[in-house]
Amino acid sequence: MQPLHIILLIVAYFSVLILISYITGKSANNETFFKANNSSPWYLVAFGMIGASLSGVTFISVPGWVEEQNMSYMQMVLGYVVGYAVIGLVLLPLYYRLNLTSIYSYLEDRFGRYSYKTGASFFLLSRTVGAAFRLFLVANVLQLLLFDAYGIPFWVTVSITILLIWLYTFKGGIKTIVWTDTLQTLFMLIAVGVCIYTISDEMDISNIFTYVADSELSKTFFFDDVNAGNYFWKQFLAGAFIAVVMTGLDQDMMQKNLTCRNLKDAQKNMFWFTIVLVIVNFFFLALGVLLTDYAQRNGIDAHKDELFPIIATKGTLGLVTAMFFLLGLIAAAYSSADSALTSLTTSFSIDILEIDKRKEKREQEKIRKKVHILFSFVLIATILVFKYFIADASVIAKIFTFAGYTYGPLLGLYAFGLFTKLNVKDKAVPFICLIAPVLTYVISFYSKEKLGFDFGFFVLVLNGALTFLGLLLVKRK
Repeated sequence: MQPLHIILLIVAYFSVLILISYITGKSANNETFFKANNSSPWYLVAFGMIGASLSGVTFISVPGWVEEQNMSYMQMVLGYVVGYAVIGLVLLPLYYRLNLTSIYSYLEDRFGRYSYKTGASFFLLSRTVGAAFRLFLVANVLQLLLFDAYGIPFWVTVSITILLIWLYTFKGGIKTIVWTDTLQTLFMLIAVGVCIYTISDEMDISNIFTYVADSELSKTFFFDDVNAGNYFWKQFLAGAFIAVVMTGLDQDMMQKNLTCRNLKDAQKNMFWFTIVLVIVNFFFLALGVLLTDYAQRNGIDAHKDELFPIIATKGTLGLVTAMFFLLGLIAAAYSSADSALTSLTTSFSIDILEIDKRKEKREQEKIRKKVHILFSFVLIATILVFKYFIADASVIAKIFTFAGYTYGPLLGLYAFGLFTKLNVKDKAVPFICLIAPVLTYVISFYSKEKLGFDFGFFVLVLNGALTFLGLLLVKRK
């Protein structure tokens, strides 16, 4: 793949996104930016959420897991189904009944101002680190494939990346993203389809489903070792809680749902989104089986996160496959990052600065635009910290993993609020939410070191349970 091909692809791709931004951003105001005037068609929201859920990390990592973990990831995906049912039947009715712009406003109504600010702050921290990490991966790929050839430094690559996101989101916000995410999800799914087709053709596979089913890598359910990270009930329950927390308690994902015309449309969106997401994840895992076998047959020494990129761009699959891989990777990364920037702007504006309580609409819009620019610089700075100050890829990956710890307190807060009628000492909540992740890490570490029990993704549940218990300790009599 030549640098010129990549430049043409990027120019064409972002030209389309900016055109969509121009069309959807006409006469836009804060109501448009935050809630799309509650006019989004539910089917567009459902389809676009696929891309936002999968991100560039999933696009690369899920196929790479198959060699080591087989198709055990489907255990977690099946857990997602339960979690999304809880979102559709419990959380969405709550959010629509309260007519929320930021979902963390619920915490103020239920517990008080300190709880509200704590929940919003945990989201801002987690989403900033997560979005920066995803963009860091894609910026690295673009740097390697394109910008190094022209002697352009990494910080310029990152700045251009964030500038492009800001450019097509600064006016229309979530209204623009509902449409761009739909297009980006389509690009990502086409990319996966093209890669599956070309590899199958190279390997003379006539029936992909039969091939995958007969493969030794297709084992999906693991009930043997309760201590293992891929034990069925551990992954299934973790998947359910992860779906509830990282979708239902995440401003980024819920902001799209809240743009639907009414609760019924939002619930239809969640129902169809769940079905499509399960199917898409199956095809990612099937692609992982094909990639692993293809690498072994052709003597390609690539594993985990390197497997898909190396085979797609440096193998014998041709220029078309390489271009579609890059298109899919960019689409997956940007569909996650653009909504992250918008949700960060929304949460900081509404939850921290409380601009919705200001009388002047024009003043509110000025502040929102400044916050949007501020978080663009925050993302740039965070990515550059990953690159120049941390540098160690394994440490960066752990930082991304630790970001998941910040969702545990949200799980505990919402569970306590929804399933008990107890009140808490509001000023003590920030301390509970800080202590719980620390205890979670200590328990998880020593459990694995001393007892051989790996919590895996189940640390989220442990974190939420510790937060819940802490809230019980500070309940009001």
